[in-house]
Amino acid sequence: MSYKEALTKWQEATLPDYLAADLEKYTPEQQEDAFYQNLSFGTAGMRGVLGAGTNRMNVFTVRQVTEALARYIDEQGSDAKKRGVAISFDSRHFSPEFASNAAQVLSAHGIKSFLFSSLRPTPELSFTVRELHAFAGIMITASHNPKEYNGYKVYGEDGGQMVPEAVDAVVNELANITDIFNIALDEDNKNVQIIDDEIDNKYLKKMETVTVNADLVAKEGASLKFVYSPLHGTGQYIGEKALQQAGFTNYTIVKEQAVIDGDFPTVKKPNPEDAAALSLAIEYAKRDGADAVVATDPDADRMGAAVKLADGTFQILTGNQIAAVLVNYLLTAKKDTNSLPTNGSIVTSIVSSRFASKVAESFGVETADVLTGFKYIAATIDKFEETKSNTFLFGFEESFGYLVKPFSHDKDAIQALVLFAEVAAYYKSQGKTFADGLYELFEKFGYFEEKTISLDFPGIHGNDEMAAIIAGFRDNQPAEIGGIEVARVQDFSTSVETNKDGSTAKLPQPKANVLKYWLNDGSWVALRPSGTEPKLKFYIGVESESQQESQAKIDIISADLMKRAK
Repeated sequence: MSYKEALTKWQEATLPDYLAADLEKYTPEQQEDAFYQNLSFGTAGMRGVLGAGTNRMNVFTVRQVTEALARYIDEQGSDAKKRGVAISFDSRHFSPEFASNAAQVLSAHGIKSFLFSSLRPTPELSFTVRELHAFAGIMITASHNPKEYNGYKVYGEDGGQMVPEAVDAVVNELANITDIFNIALDEDNKNVQIIDDEIDNKYLKKMETVTVNADLVAKEGASLKFVYSPLHGTGQYIGEKALQQAGFTNYTIVKEQAVIDGDFPTVKKPNPEDAAALSLAIEYAKRDGADAVVATDPDADRMGAAVKLADGTFQILTGNQIAAVLVNYLLTAKKDTNSLPTNGSIVTSIVSSRFASKVAESFGVETADVLTGFKYIAATIDKFEETKSNTFLFGFEESFGYLVKPFSHDKDAIQALVLFAEVAAYYKSQGKTFADGLYELFEKFGYFEEKTISLDFPGIHGNDEMAAIIAGFRDNQPAEIGGIEVARVQDFSTSVETNKDGSTAKLPQPKANVLKYWLNDGSWVALRPSGTEPKLKFYIGVESESQQESQAKIDIISADLMKRAK
């Protein structure tokens, strides 16, 4: 179907006034972009700009994908339908409506839904799926994207994002749904059960297990002064309860950013890794003499932080740096109490720093490297539990996602929030800061620096342009990058690692459109298209004996990559 045919169908349909107004305002270029394809549904669900059209997030595209999910659940039998689907949503525009519409579509199929009456974090949704033994879960969120976006994530029965095989089955069902304006809804919600406090309390009970040293927190928790911002999202309600339950009471909430608002009025983008998003919290910290700043994104699955330096300024930490310090604290505590397992493992992605891995190695703890996407970390945890081969100790991705305890099977900023506060309290008890702890690790293990470069490829030809760049790297494999010789190349699309002498080895990860180059000095470069947005990402990791040397390497490698990407 051409975009004009799809547009005509929408123009002839009965639409809510706000979607009809969208259609009327579209320029010819906007019409084409809104209708040239159906919004892509992949292993990370779907995410897109709000508005009218097949390539937009709206009640009709939400009903369409939920209908496909419902048909898939129908095929799994009556037990799957009884176990049902847990549903939550964040603070974005239309999130409550999308969640309600999803529940009504499922109910029309006789499928049970467990729906929160108000917004809850993504990790709590993951926990809920596991706690209720639901067959699946739906989270309405676009994570840290700008206000114009919303999204739809689907979870499997293990609480991790739905596995590729199930996603493929849903996508196949999607192809059979051609009339998205007449999908059946059960407006009486006969199969919808509201869940709130009962699940909150069970989640908070599990949060007690995140605290490592209760005596330390009891002694230092009330004196540790920090600032917390939920960035207009879901984190505050559960986050404050978790902090206070653990024993942290001397914190300040950024009141302007505690307002639930899908416009995110104090930031351009509610991304807890961005300096602009953290600036207001840092102002609070300087005013109050706080030791640290923490922030969670709108669905509270990612946490960013800034820590005070000796001169009173604040350094914004990378996700990799946060992970390395948290890993060091966790493993030190286990070693000191003789509870460090002989088969311990941390789990991280192939585009994350080797910093935390090097820290873990010093404790005799191995690292399991998985593809990007926390579902792969969740699947590895399940494998560990099934085979008893390893004991899970910590999971993280460079993109500010962490998991301490696997009662949630997705990245959990509430867990990270509580553990970060405990680690800051630990250093405070020694007359140090979190920043001191980081720089101690740099001195011991080397100065690790990383950088992610994200190139946007919007519009009809965006995917083709991205594919051409990746093909260019594959067809003309660089012998050196940034003047440093390439030692080996990992092509995850073929699961083959090729050394510079021509010898090869098989990669253990599933196939994916990712290239990774390991350089002679231990530096590495990876490139992959985003799973949720029209972006091509370049990841760079280096280590040196000084921060200046590492930054110089980053700059040289970045410049080389951008030349090759043109």
